[in-house]
Amino acid sequence: MARLSGDEFALVLADMRHVDDAIHVAQKILDVFHQPFNVAGHELFVTASMGITLYPFDDRGAQELLRNADVAMYRAKEYGKNNYQFYVAEMTAKATERLSLENDLRSALARGELSLHYQPIADCRSGRIVGMEALLRWKHPTRGMISPALFIPLAEETGFIIPIGEWVLRTACEQCRRWQKQGFPSLYVAVNLSSRQFHQKDLPASIYRILHETGLSPGSLGLEITEGLVMQQAEASISTLRELKAMDIRISIDDFGTGYSSLSYLKRFPINILKVDQSFVRGIPGDADDAAIAGTIITMAHSLGLRVVAEGVETVEQLNFMRQHGCDALQGYYLSKPLPADRFEEFLKNGTSLAKN
Repeated sequence: MARLSGDEFALVLADMRHVDDAIHVAQKILDVFHQPFNVAGHELFVTASMGITLYPFDDRGAQELLRNADVAMYRAKEYGKNNYQFYVAEMTAKATERLSLENDLRSALARGELSLHYQPIADCRSGRIVGMEALLRWKHPTRGMISPALFIPLAEETGFIIPIGEWVLRTACEQCRRWQKQGFPSLYVAVNLSSRQFHQKDLPASIYRILHETGLSPGSLGLEITEGLVMQQAEASISTLRELKAMDIRISIDDFGTGYSSLSYLKRFPINILKVDQSFVRGIPGDADDAAIAGTIITMAHSLGLRVVAEGVETVEQLNFMRQHGCDALQGYYLSKPLPADRFEEFLKNGTSLAKN
């Protein structure tokens, strides 16, 4: 066994009789890491991601085998960490593709390839547009539109999400303020925060500076965070949320019901809004379980003094369900897909709204 770098180790298993032997060793290592380590009176939980390559099937040279194991290890991290993955030849091509994409992402912001699209949020009762969610898009000069599901995790992992996230916040605030001045004073804009952004120590100060420089009132900015994100460091998250709430910023828990949050923590989070995940909305009204879950979330949120926004509303039946259950606001393709700024401005000026009851 050898230490290759700060937190990377290599383990050579000699004289294996079968591939399963490597699996057994990897599983034993994972089992060890399932238990906490006691250090200076504190319990520390550590995860291990392992990549496995086989000699002589994958390669014969030491450097090539180390490279293969490293590629497989990163695949294990992509699969949620705390697991093992075997090397296969096509993984090298994917790793090369990932490196190319990472290099392009480094300069995407400076080259003006990033933009924001806006999806309207409508009040369920009145039908009027009350706000919009800002969604990041990347148009690559040769590859075209690249899925956020592909580049946002990459930006998060590499740290590029910090400058990109600040640009998103500033651009969204500037745009919202511009539309307010054009005759839509009650509009607010919601922006998603990534894990790395949210856990920055200077996040409240950075947001305060952006609001001051753009002239947008704090009440016109919404920050959306997932329940899994705030549960990563629950106590520290509560402290950050309290700072943001004290600034009068709207705080939303996004994709509610898909994570693993504790209700005992939920009641302590200083938040304004719960967003019902579209996975629960999609089956309404035909799926009785989805309908029951969505209705329960709305009732629970209102009992805690929170507003509810339903995501992914696509049909009039889903709209009617939300209205009947007292949902406060909604967004989804029934109203509009996300639009670039110029088309969203036309959408506002046309006075588009939900049909009233």
